Amino acid sequence: MLNYDISEIVSHGAKSLGIALPHTAAAAFTSYYEFLEKQGKDVNLTAITGAEDVARFHFLDSIALLNAAQFKDARIVDIGSGAGFPGVALKVAEPSIDLTLLDATGKRVTFLSGLCSLLGIDAKCIHARAEDAAQTPDLRERFDIAASRAVARLNVLCELCLPFVRVGGTFIAMKAASSDDEIAEANRAAEALGAEMRGCHDYVIPGTDVVHRAVLIQKISTTPEVYPRRFSRIKKAPL
Repeated sequence: MLNYDISEIVSHGAKSLGIALPHTAAAAFTSYYEFLEKQGKDVNLTAITGAEDVARFHFLDSIALLNAAQFKDARIVDIGSGAGFPGVALKVAEPSIDLTLLDATGKRVTFLSGLCSLLGIDAKCIHARAEDAAQTPDLRERFDIAASRAVARLNVLCELCLPFVRVGGTFIAMKAASSDDEIAEANRAAEALGAEMRGCHDYVIPGTDVVHRAVLIQKISTTPEVYPRRFSRIKKAPL
């Protein structure tokens, strides 16, 4: 049965990661999957389908970040949230998170709002481009952790995401394990934005042999006001 598939895969996978899920998580992840399957096709949210793959490559991949940083009671922004990964999955697994979901596509934000309502999750769903939102006083340098699973190069993601992070906070970029060159390339961007690389947390997605990586970048000083630039400029001349 569907309930059994999702709940068992996520529960066993979380245990193998050393993560204790709240008792409400199994039902929430099942409802999340059902909503994604029904609504996701209309919004073109994910190429990954089927209970097992969604459970492993979306849910477990997302909550694995709980081993990379301190999320309890943290203020989190998920940039380019799309279908809610990693932000909504993290909130299900760690309800104390103060969550903001940011996406530039209106249909995705509508999906996220509906999903949070269904799951009883209190989260702010913001329809805006990251480079615009990062210039607003109530979002700029206000978060303990910014997380992104976006496919952009890391130097580009640094400019889009680090302005949201408070001094002392962390930007977590979800990347492939083969991202060493990309990380080296992004060192200059991190420095220009008031941050520094603090290493990587590599993990195996439970039930697979796939290794993913959380790149940890700590904010050590205020980001200069000139950043982030317009996205056309970021693409043309990345840091």
